[in-house]
Amino acid sequence: MKNRWLIALSAVGIHVCIGSVYAWSKLNAPIQKYFGLDTTATATWAFTIAIFFLGISAAFLGTFVERRGPRLAGQLSALFFGGGLLLSGLGVLLGNFYFFCFGYGVVGGVGLGIGYIAPVSTLIKWFPDHRGLATGMAIMGFGFGAFIATYLVELLLYLELSLPLLLSALGLFYGAVIFASARYLAPPPEDWSPAGYHPDSLRPHQLRSRPVAQMTVQEAVRRPQFYILWTMLFINISCGIGIIAVAKDMAKDPNAAGLSEGMATLTVALMSIFNGCGRIGWSALSDRLGRPVVWILFFLIQIAAFYALGDSKLFVFQLLVFLVMTCYGGGFASVPAYISDLFGTKQVSAIHGRILTAWAMAGIVGPQIIRSLKSEKYGYDLALLVYVGMFGVALLLSIVLAVMTSRMRKAAFSSSDESALEALAEDVAT
Repeated sequence: MKNRWLIALSAVGIHVCIGSVYAWSKLNAPIQKYFGLDTTATATWAFTIAIFFLGISAAFLGTFVERRGPRLAGQLSALFFGGGLLLSGLGVLLGNFYFFCFGYGVVGGVGLGIGYIAPVSTLIKWFPDHRGLATGMAIMGFGFGAFIATYLVELLLYLELSLPLLLSALGLFYGAVIFASARYLAPPPEDWSPAGYHPDSLRPHQLRSRPVAQMTVQEAVRRPQFYILWTMLFINISCGIGIIAVAKDMAKDPNAAGLSEGMATLTVALMSIFNGCGRIGWSALSDRLGRPVVWILFFLIQIAAFYALGDSKLFVFQLLVFLVMTCYGGGFASVPAYISDLFGTKQVSAIHGRILTAWAMAGIVGPQIIRSLKSEKYGYDLALLVYVGMFGVALLLSIVLAVMTSRMRKAAFSSSDESALEALAEDVAT
């Protein structure tokens, strides 16, 4: 019998490694200089391709993860992600930017997608009593991975490693850690449950998060709940990643936050910390309040925060951005548990993979909105108002999904659960 907390630690190990992709800003300048690219946006194509292939590979390989198990899937992630970095280093050595994008973006992106979903269904099955907390712990690693990778890259640059050697070193290191972490992953035995956990005697807050059905991915994608949740995640990521894309420029802009260069850099570094904290904090809270209530809170908070960002200065700007980052990270961490609430744990990795196509689309759409709508006259105000409107739509959808979820529970469970259902209805109404 494996220790479920070591399973969680293994999942964190994988996500810390693949989360290094969000430290791209540290690689962007050296790559732009090495290839002699005219603009930062051109160099960023490798990162954009990686995020796109993360979503696409997660969508198409989720069924493979369910069928072949998390251990093999994690080992394939090590091969693709580590191999992608090695190929990108070869592309730099050859002076071929397209080959570099293929290695970092396509091959590495596939490794990102497999590694992201590989531990999820396993954790949900090992932690039926704390599904939000369990997935939050793993996905928290993805948020903190960028923070750790930033200083790791700085150390390698300080040691004066050439860019090809730096990328190769990262590939070998991350590949080895992912492979070792994946070796411990395994689903629990049939009909296993943790000590003291009995599905027939759950507390009211646990009843709110009990799966209402056990569906296959083919059944899930035919339900409107799937597309509502997809749209909610797409909007949450689009707006959050839009802020991430321009955070430093917005922080330094005298017509926006007006922070100094040093404070702007510190703000960007702390954003990844709040991103990671939001992943564990909100997902754990979702076990108590229920996923529908937490997602309604996400959008209420961000409507207010994005509306206020246009007129915020200095420390107020920082606090609002940090608050937005907790909701951004919390959306990633709580969505696997929300999926299992709606569709069960039968094929949660496959369904999660399909939902993550929202990430692939949002990675392209989100930054384009704020970059295209920024103007000398209005600054970032117009883009922020567009984001507020998007959050308004998401808020309505989250309320609709909360009501649908409540009705699904009433249809699925016996009258003995009515007290818990009434409590859920009161939460939604509040």
